[in-house]
Amino acid sequence: MLSLPSLRLGAGLRRGLLAAANVRAAHHGHEGQVSQQVQSPGEAYYDRRIFPLPDVPFQTELSAEQKALKEKEKGSWKQLSNEEKAAIYRIKFNQTYKEMNKTSNEWKTVAGAILTFIGFTSLIVWWQRVYVYPPRPHTLSDEWKAMQAKRMLDMRIGPIQGFSSNWDYEKNEWKK
Repeated sequence: MLSLPSLRLGAGLRRGLLAAANVRAAHHGHEGQVSQQVQSPGEAYYDRRIFPLPDVPFQTELSAEQKALKEKEKGSWKQLSNEEKAAIYRIKFNQTYKEMNKTSNEWKTVAGAILTFIGFTSLIVWWQRVYVYPPRPHTLSDEWKAMQAKRMLDMRIGPIQGFSSNWDYEKNEWKK
């Protein structure tokens, strides 16, 4: 008995073979006819340094001037001017390597967004401290902590390794 993954694999292979046959038929017309090249959904133009040759050219629909340049391109490149060479390059590519490597000011936007977020969060924290949280308990004041420490010393809490072990009862000060 066939499992579900193997059935899916078989259906996927059939679809892939049929799609490949359709693309092959579109590229190789019958009886010497030349057919248009069909752009598949996976092909797209992109400018990236790590992929120097995109799947498709930047401009697919050419004007009459650009078509004349493409015809002139088939001849000797010594007869082309620098402007014509640049125009031919721009038909195939949108950006040069120098333009791709140019630093952007996106970091300013990111830094501004981060600082705005920090400022907004600080306002929320301040508002909560003022209006949401109750007042600090009196047991956190310095006077209360001093009285509590004196009481612990008077009761000799932890005389061996604890709190009172660091107090010199004869000199009435902390041991050094």
